[in-house]
Amino acid sequence: MTNRQGNRRFAPRQKGVVLFIALIVLVAMSLAGVAMVRSVDTSLGIAGNMAFKQATIQGSDLGIREAYDWLAANTSGVTLQTTNIGQGYYSAYPGTVVEDWFESSKWAGARLVNAGAPDAAGNVVRYVIHRMCSIPDTAYNAGGNECSMNAPSGGAGSGGSMAVGSFQFQGVPQLYYRITTRVEGPRNTVSIVQVSVMFKV
Repeated sequence: MTNRQGNRRFAPRQKGVVLFIALIVLVAMSLAGVAMVRSVDTSLGIAGNMAFKQATIQGSDLGIREAYDWLAANTSGVTLQTTNIGQGYYSAYPGTVVEDWFESSKWAGARLVNAGAPDAAGNVVRYVIHRMCSIPDTAYNAGGNECSMNAPSGGAGSGGSMAVGSFQFQGVPQLYYRITTRVEGPRNTVSIVQVSVMFKV
């Protein structure tokens, strides 16, 4: 009889403690679940952004290929001595060789690939071509024009300078052209890719 009365005294106190502990555990589990969801969302966002960035870099191949084909088709004659803004071609490099190509104003005279229509990945590709010479609309060897160039190797007269008294080019020299592409993709992704190519004068 005494034991039963003792158990009845402590029973109400035990119910309140269990409820309090259960609430604490429930709150902790909820916070852990929210943290895990946020971590997964962040990881997925990073992976998605990397995929978009990779797609824009791959999309730059379209611009490089089109620019290269245009250069290859116009190497004969004097076409490449003259700036052609409609084709995104400049017969001299900008005022400074190093440019901030992420600045939109640098692309005012760029050539849009596919007339600006996005590709299958939603990327818009544009490019500019610069002949690596100091003076526009001038032959590579006239008027003090300084150009980045190369000559076929071999022979006593091969070399790279056109200064007085230096070795003269043997054969047909090759000029450097710089192709710069800008690809704008989903989620404001922007990639800039530059390549240098050589063509005979």
